[in-house]
Amino acid sequence: MISTDNTVAGLRARYGERWRWLAVATVMLGTMATVLSATVVNVALYDIMTEFGIRQGQVHWLATGFIAAMTTTMLTSSWLLDHFGLRTTLGTAMALFSLVSFAGGFANSPELLILARVAQGALAGLMQPMGMYLVFRIFPRDRRGQAMGIYGMGVILAPALGPVLGGFLVDQLDWRYVMFAPVPVTLLGVLMAWRFLPLPPDRPQPYRFDLPGLVLLGLTVGVSLDALNRLQHGALEGPWIAAEGMAAVVLLTLFVRRERRTPHPLLSITLFRRRSFLFANLGAAALGLALFGSTYLVPLFVQTALEFSATEAGLLMLPAGLALGMTFPIAGRLADRRSARSLVLFGIGMFALSATLFAVSDVTLGFGWLALWTVFGRVGLGFMLPALSTGALNPLEAHELGAGSSTINFTRQLGGAFGVNLVALTIEFGEHSGGVPTIGAFHSAWWLVATFVLVAAIPVSRMRTRRLFYADRQQTGYDGD
Repeated sequence: MISTDNTVAGLRARYGERWRWLAVATVMLGTMATVLSATVVNVALYDIMTEFGIRQGQVHWLATGFIAAMTTTMLTSSWLLDHFGLRTTLGTAMALFSLVSFAGGFANSPELLILARVAQGALAGLMQPMGMYLVFRIFPRDRRGQAMGIYGMGVILAPALGPVLGGFLVDQLDWRYVMFAPVPVTLLGVLMAWRFLPLPPDRPQPYRFDLPGLVLLGLTVGVSLDALNRLQHGALEGPWIAAEGMAAVVLLTLFVRRERRTPHPLLSITLFRRRSFLFANLGAAALGLALFGSTYLVPLFVQTALEFSATEAGLLMLPAGLALGMTFPIAGRLADRRSARSLVLFGIGMFALSATLFAVSDVTLGFGWLALWTVFGRVGLGFMLPALSTGALNPLEAHELGAGSSTINFTRQLGGAFGVNLVALTIEFGEHSGGVPTIGAFHSAWWLVATFVLVAAIPVSRMRTRRLFYADRQQTGYDGD
């Protein structure tokens, strides 16, 4: 009979020192499912537009709505971890995610499909910070980069490989199967969470959840994104856009005031007083824009402007996924030994090169060259993620890791939410022929992505990081040796 002792001592007795990596593999499944869901739908957008008779300006909410909901709920993870622990929180979220994904595959209208995607995103927001939190709690400081390199493969490989799976499902079966795709992953994750995740050694005294803060944040993000979306209608929506813009500013002001005054804020404003944490979060916002903006853009670009099939669009991402599989462990080890700033700047340069090459490509460019441009971008992202995580979280105390990990995940997703929206808006404003965006519209979107990522190099260059090595390793939250 399998022991149910999920204390650190019990897990070590059953699995030896492998228990750390089994726990990482478990949270990696949750992360892969959320990022897979965020990206696998992109190659199905064309088919969804055709079936429901909607335009790109509406269908992009399948991506933006997911990311916006995930961004809003992400900051709740710290409270959930304190009150229910990692094992219960992650296992429950993955089970509910499976049900929502399955139901979304049977949506018979674009409104129901968007609603299912928003529900997926809300649950994904609960799950995604868990991986980073676990890594920084159970690994000593001088091994966190290595662990983040392994864990991060799930964060970045999923959007690289998701379009491959999505393209196959769309061409061979039906677009609805992209909604079913994460279900086996999350169901396996529920079983592994019960087996391999540790129980916390202690929990803080119960405290009130910052519900007003969550409502204000959700309204701020939702109103802001809706205002951006309305820009595609031009002067007709001018008064409404202005009203939503002012409302977003007021809501943001109220949210910041609330977070400064409440004893247990949803977003810990005080963490941003640390320069390394602040600049790493600005870099994380750029990473989110690059990751989700390009993953939304590549399949739509090659299917619409270059007339690739869904399978070809997905296969275009496969070499990038393989490159990431080799890059992430290397980048993770380097993050333990080298300046986070230098690694992030290198990643920014690689991604900006990739976006620029796409921006100057034309319809005669071969599949192999487009795949190479994608590889450049994904290698850049692979260098950014572990270094940003260690640069932001290593200086924090153990009791700050829950808030810190949820915050940097929040800023990355916020960058992704606005990035996808800005990319979609740029395409919608670009040149169209027969109601379909031309290659010139996509070129403008690629230039936008490249510019935003390069601008992020300014705050990243001001990061002051130092190598941290601790012989006693007593800074980990679950395990002291």
